[in-house]
Amino acid sequence: MLPNLTLRQLETFREVMRSGSISAASRTLLRTQPAVSTMIANIEREIGFNLFQRERGRLTPSPEAHYLLEETEEVLERMGRTVQAMAEFGTLDRGHLRIACHPAASGFFIPRVLAAFLKSRPGVKADLMMRASHVVEDLIASQQFDIGLAETPPARGSIEIETFNPKCVIAIPESDPLVTLDILTPEDLRDYPIAILFADHPVTIATENAFAQSNTPLNRRFVLRTFLPALELVSANLCAAVVDRITAATSPVAGVVFREFEPTITSSVAILVPAHRPASVLTKAFKDHLREQLRQIERHIP
Repeated sequence: MLPNLTLRQLETFREVMRSGSISAASRTLLRTQPAVSTMIANIEREIGFNLFQRERGRLTPSPEAHYLLEETEEVLERMGRTVQAMAEFGTLDRGHLRIACHPAASGFFIPRVLAAFLKSRPGVKADLMMRASHVVEDLIASQQFDIGLAETPPARGSIEIETFNPKCVIAIPESDPLVTLDILTPEDLRDYPIAILFADHPVTIATENAFAQSNTPLNRRFVLRTFLPALELVSANLCAAVVDRITAATSPVAGVVFREFEPTITSSVAILVPAHRPASVLTKAFKDHLREQLRQIERHIP
């Protein structure tokens, strides 16, 4: 039967070995000598033999005691590191975030959100994976990543979904006379060249419906896969573009002005986390931070 030794017993044994006597160890540990003696006796009873020779009140460690001391030092040092690590997890100073993100937010938005969150947390590591929204959904559902940001998926039992619906904005060149307007409509953009996403994207469908309902032709000049390239084309005075608010809020492209667009077009995005695995303290804190950044984008035009 294996001995059942407690951490307190090991700490007492280590101090007796370091100090060389029960009396000195008791003073360091702030315990009575009988309590320390009983602790050592209990250790010896557990392991089945004596660790010390006792002569005239002196303790002489056996070879086995020196071996046990080496093992004890390692166990207590490792436990100390573990306790410190757990404390750092609790204060968000240590951990590992695995984040999956769809392309529209991966270029600038998520890196900026992550940079702000980790600025004062040098002990935290992060993996950032950019994939199409349906792949992000699968990565979260399979528990491979801690948190994801993607276009809102259908309800799924393996994923917890928190949805945001920020309104899209219209991007126009800063030199265009339309910048004097706070809100632009399809009528304002009659015959204006437009950069638009692929045909079955929800924002494209909503944009086409908005122009159709106002009996205004939509001048499709560019068809793209993501919003960000559209801003370079707008900056070059080649077109306007309806873009999601996340892209607009974090775009580094100069020469572009954003205005509200009516009728309202939204781009639905969602924070995704695994439904069948508890989130770490660090993941919960990052989710709170990400949620606040998304709410700020919902409230303000870039």
